[in-house]
Amino acid sequence: MVSRTPEETFRRMIDLMLAKDMNAVADLWAPDGIAEFPFAAGNSPHVLRGRAEVRAYLAHYPELMDTREVAALTVRPTDRTDTVVVEWTATGRTVATAQPYRLDYIVVLTVRDGLITLFRDYWSPLSTAAAAGTLAGLLDSVEGKDA
Repeated sequence: MVSRTPEETFRRMIDLMLAKDMNAVADLWAPDGIAEFPFAAGNSPHVLRGRAEVRAYLAHYPELMDTREVAALTVRPTDRTDTVVVEWTATGRTVATAQPYRLDYIVVLTVRDGLITLFRDYWSPLSTAAAAGTLAGLLDSVEGKDA
């Protein structure tokens, strides 16, 4: 097994996302790894448990968002060698609308034996829905209306 640092694992994940290889991105998760989305809203999941759920979640991502570049990336170490905080910005085009987007993220990443055990992703549901052209549906789901 390849043992990567948290930063190396994150950078590998970004390279794979840009290559649209979502199966390989999911393979970076430990079998019992967790993905958390504390700011998720509407019908978006708040927690994914295990590699299989992560794989299912990522399967259609390239059909929604065409991420083309990481415009900014800053990795901040923590007092734990297995954990980093990453601030990053993705740019690309929304597949449904062909409109450009720029989205900012903060991720707290914990890695064991080169695999992701915790990926806590702080992103803006409003900005993402606006970029994807699904803002009305998000607002309806938050208000309890049928989307």
